[in-house]
Amino acid sequence: MTWLDHLLGDDERAAFERDGFLMVRHALAEPLRRQLVEVVDEHDRAFRAQSGVGPHHVLNEHDLVGAEPLMLELVDLATTFPKVFGILGWHIKLFHTQLLVTPPVGSRAVPGGYAWHQDNNRMNRDFETMHHPMVSLKVGYFLTDVSAPGMGNLCVAPGSHRLANGAFAVGEDGQPAGAIEVLASAGDAIVFDRRIWHSASSNRSVAARKFLTMGYAYRWLQPKSAMRLEHLYDTVDPIRRQLLGYCTTANGYYDPQPDDVPLRAWMQEHLAADQVGE
Repeated sequence: MTWLDHLLGDDERAAFERDGFLMVRHALAEPLRRQLVEVVDEHDRAFRAQSGVGPHHVLNEHDLVGAEPLMLELVDLATTFPKVFGILGWHIKLFHTQLLVTPPVGSRAVPGGYAWHQDNNRMNRDFETMHHPMVSLKVGYFLTDVSAPGMGNLCVAPGSHRLANGAFAVGEDGQPAGAIEVLASAGDAIVFDRRIWHSASSNRSVAARKFLTMGYAYRWLQPKSAMRLEHLYDTVDPIRRQLLGYCTTANGYYDPQPDDVPLRAWMQEHLAADQVGE
């Protein structure tokens, strides 16, 4: 299985541009999913052993690739990474990683999303244009089943990435019009635009929800979370090294040379010119 087997299709591109997200079913092979769950469970146990952490606290951990070798497999995963470069192009890197474990809180919890937001915080205030550029996206991996509402699902407002700045609104119930809880099976993935309004939701099921995200952005964007990855540069292939943030010079983030962006050469060799871009 290679990147060429999972290139972004025309229907997928249309769905992403229309809705602000697309689903990738069966993104994780079952052996890899199980291994990831084992690693996540170790991190969750360590978190819950800390003083002051209760059974309902959400684990929210960053810098996953630097902490766990297995996470490196997700950086350029064959089933999802072609969707990333199909949308953003070749001038990209990993700029954020996040692990969320959402324990059950009981059936009395309020349903629906809470803390609706767009990613990257100040970026949404500092852009002066009414319609902001995408700049980054995330791939989220569902390590556990969320095939029904109320399981701590990711909530999204489809199409909200196309709203003019300041146009987003919620109703009296605290939910935006058309909001949905994303339903997925264990092993599925979601690719979503950072501009789409999205939120967490309460886990009213009986099992913890486990969710991993890999964030990708243009290479000139500052990492969103700690990314201690330099020690990996000499251990990976050139494209993966690019994705981990390697650069020959500081200016290479803005004026990339061939050694800065080997992904471009790969795309030029394997894809049509209109799929590569400038």
